[in-house]
Amino acid sequence: MNKKKEEYSLLNVIFRIIPIQFKSAPWNCIIENILAVMNGLSFALTVVATQHLFDAISKAAMGDAGFMDCLIPLFILGTVTFGQQIINGVQNFHGTGILLPKSAGKLTELIHKKLGCIDPIYFEDTDFLDDLNKAKEGIRAITMFCMIVFVCVSFYGVYFLAIGIYLFQLKPMLILTLLLAFIPAMLAQTIHVKVFTKLEEQSAPLRREYEYYQKAICDREYFKETRILGVFQFFYNLFEETMKLLTDKIWKAERKTALLQLLLDFTTFVGMALTVYMLFTATMSGEITVGMFAAVFSALSQIFAIMQEIIKKHIGNMNRDIGKVINFIRLYDMPERSGKQATTDFRKGIYAKDISFKYPGREEPAIANVTLNIENGETIAIVGENGAGKSTLVRLLTGIYTPSSGKVFLGGVDTTLSSPASVYKNISGVFQKYQRYKMTLKENVAISNLSIETDQTRISFALSEADFEMGNIKLDDMVSPEFDGIDLSGGQWQRVAIARGLYRDNHFIVLDEPTSAIDPIEETKIYKQFKQLAEGKCAIVVTHRLGSAKLADRIVVMDRGQIVDIGTHDELISRHGKYAIMWEAQAQWYERSDIKNTATPVV
Repeated sequence: MNKKKEEYSLLNVIFRIIPIQFKSAPWNCIIENILAVMNGLSFALTVVATQHLFDAISKAAMGDAGFMDCLIPLFILGTVTFGQQIINGVQNFHGTGILLPKSAGKLTELIHKKLGCIDPIYFEDTDFLDDLNKAKEGIRAITMFCMIVFVCVSFYGVYFLAIGIYLFQLKPMLILTLLLAFIPAMLAQTIHVKVFTKLEEQSAPLRREYEYYQKAICDREYFKETRILGVFQFFYNLFEETMKLLTDKIWKAERKTALLQLLLDFTTFVGMALTVYMLFTATMSGEITVGMFAAVFSALSQIFAIMQEIIKKHIGNMNRDIGKVINFIRLYDMPERSGKQATTDFRKGIYAKDISFKYPGREEPAIANVTLNIENGETIAIVGENGAGKSTLVRLLTGIYTPSSGKVFLGGVDTTLSSPASVYKNISGVFQKYQRYKMTLKENVAISNLSIETDQTRISFALSEADFEMGNIKLDDMVSPEFDGIDLSGGQWQRVAIARGLYRDNHFIVLDEPTSAIDPIEETKIYKQFKQLAEGKCAIVVTHRLGSAKLADRIVVMDRGQIVDIGTHDELISRHGKYAIMWEAQAQWYERSDIKNTATPVV
């Protein structure tokens, strides 16, 4: 993650994204290129047809041709022009109306599948989150980028090849004039690449900031707190400052490229003037006919307009979007977490051997030299103060993260060498930051076990086991006010999350502090139910309330990323160590007369 980012040239980017684009919509890409070739040929045929028409008119004016000699070239020109408009309209509709949305959808699907294969630890890295933001911006940009490439190669390429051959036959020097107008402008655009690539690199963190501040201002999740605390203006000021910084960077980039555009316009004017002069002298000397002069002269504005369109619009847009496209490629090129297929056998338990783990960008390890063995059918509780490493250890023991050093054997399977799907297959968990899915109540529970057909009886049982009070709520009710549904309280959502974990088939189940919004009485009730449900399975409970930890077969005490003690409640109390100190601090939560023997909270 910390290695230097690979540099990508424009050609390298083009060669990388074209196969990706064709993969997203192969037939549409083929159709788009065929239409572009036909469009380019129709534009070139218009010039030739114009020449024949003016030559026929010139001969007719001199008495060397009749009315029908002029009518036929006029009909041909009209037919070519009409066909050109039809092809151009079809191409525009197909490109923006069919290819663009279809490809954007497929590329979004592609990037989502990629994110599903990336090691979850990347999501703890702020640099990666910036790159992800940039890559999402590149989803639409990559399709536009490829469409510009198609237009430049299949349309403009065919058009300029045909016109180039035509001009060369008229006067070879005309080709040199066009090149003198085209090449300097291309050189100016190469500077645009560096300007806008650098702009995108600097913009992504700022864009992520203002999106967050905007969410804090407007999002329903933040609304009540920001209004009650009176911090709306605070977040608005942060949003405004970030937007100003972003706008300032964009303005500086635009100003620099505008100065280069002046050079481009001057070069174009000189090239066009020189071409007109050469056409005039060639006509006066009899080298070309009046019809040829008229055709080329009428096409000159079109030729230079196309050059301006290529350089200013298309290549300019490519340079503007290249930073976004590069970030898409970087994400697409990221290594995926893989491994061999394996089958976990939790009769072998869970074994962590001398494991350490460090989060990206942090000097101190979150977990240091931890060894732990969990037997089949054993329930352990992991306790410790905030920041002790409890949740990180659980993520390592469940295979979500792989250790920086050491090994974790999950049901006899090495989590570092096995595929994530193999590791997660028989694990169920309810975590502190559980999700509130904007779906029906039934779907919120059943989503944990999509491998089986939705079983409403089983869902109702899981909700009952999680002590979720149905009341007037039905399984098919939408539990999201944003979609005209009902809302649930914080405690109800926690019980839904627990029911979701219970619904999944599992041989290893984890509760990682999911009951923070439930009072100690309800929490103890849930953990007692959990103890019964975990009978015969490997189970982990992470809690800061030691009364609940007492229900476990063993208690693991953590401090500063290390295990400092292991034992039963009575054993740990008798040692007068870290656990005993924590227990005494929480003793006020429990019956004073029965602190040592029960976890029943004070009512």
